[in-house]
Amino acid sequence: MQYSVEEIKQYAAEEDVKFIRMAFCDAAGRQKNIAIMPEELDRAFRYGIAIDGSAIPGFGGEVHSDLLLRPDPSTLCVLPWRPEHGRVVRMFCAVTQPDGTVIGADARSLLKKTVEDAKKAGLTFAFGTEMEFYLFRLDEDGEPTKIPYDRAGYMDIAPADKGENVRREVCLTLERMGIRPESSHHEEGPGQNEIDFRYADPVTAADNAVTFRAAVDTVAARNGLYADFGPKPLADKAGNGMHINFSAVSEDKRDVMPQVLAGVLAHVEAMTAFLNPTEESYRRFGSWKAPGYLSWSAENRSQLIRVPAAEGEYRRAELRSPDPLCNPYLAFALLIHAGLDGIKKNLPLPEAADINFFTAPESVKSKFRTLPGTLFAAKVAAAESRFLAELLPEALLRSYTKILL
Repeated sequence: MQYSVEEIKQYAAEEDVKFIRMAFCDAAGRQKNIAIMPEELDRAFRYGIAIDGSAIPGFGGEVHSDLLLRPDPSTLCVLPWRPEHGRVVRMFCAVTQPDGTVIGADARSLLKKTVEDAKKAGLTFAFGTEMEFYLFRLDEDGEPTKIPYDRAGYMDIAPADKGENVRREVCLTLERMGIRPESSHHEEGPGQNEIDFRYADPVTAADNAVTFRAAVDTVAARNGLYADFGPKPLADKAGNGMHINFSAVSEDKRDVMPQVLAGVLAHVEAMTAFLNPTEESYRRFGSWKAPGYLSWSAENRSQLIRVPAAEGEYRRAELRSPDPLCNPYLAFALLIHAGLDGIKKNLPLPEAADINFFTAPESVKSKFRTLPGTLFAAKVAAAESRFLAELLPEALLRSYTKILL
């Protein structure tokens, strides 16, 4: 909902709001914020709130470090885990230079521009995430361990599933923030959980993903636990994925999904450094239903792209390689651009790979290209990609390939 500055000031006065968190993400997608008092709202909307960009990863050095946060009033929401008296609210912000120019490393602004580019091409994209995380116990000093909160398995119930109440609290917290989870359940790993979200426009979906991670971290801590979103927290157990469900609708009613999928398959190797940004990410690939090959198929969870059995408004594709440590704004922007490229070039969709990659013989699997096997290989693919060089601001591309420079 779009609020005016006066409406936000009135809300702050009537609802006993004492702190406004000006939130943004660094280049890696980690949420940051600075809290201001209600009396500073006029300044925030008129001029922006100053931060030191040299202290934020990916935002540049000390020479031109003065940056401004400019709030997006449509993202105003209460943080339910903060006190009822002296409430705390949050708004996501654009990150700009003093002259108002958006910085290259601001992936949320990049996604907003990408959505506009798609609309100009007559296309509307929607996204929904399936986010997995582990719950681990803390030691006597309050530090995280690798001891899972329970030993339950896929879709088990209480009392084996001890994370049930944590998931419940997360879902209710998100509802109070205006975010609607679709479902939640225990996953395959011990102490592993998943919460899924309904479709939304790309920017809202990315905002929800960032908010979700903060809510889970907070609720877990309040319950004396640690939430681990790492792609492979336990070496011999299932990893954490952030499966991205996406759809594209053309205003002329053409079925563009085959070309969108072809575009994603054509560029996914170059995009992997952004979808899987840590060394740990590559220990997840190829096992426990995490993909390793460049392929697609219907209803097949061994594939990189799965097309679920769904009709009408639920028709979608599911990209299964990303993990929860990626920057969702950047991930969605890249997927939209890959899809647009597939449509523009009318790329043919390869034949469906109706095989189980986890049991197929090497003679069959060797016919398919693989995802990069290491972070270094992924960065090389990104650095060599003309597709990425033409669409990404230099600051973002440099921050993800800097080891090679």
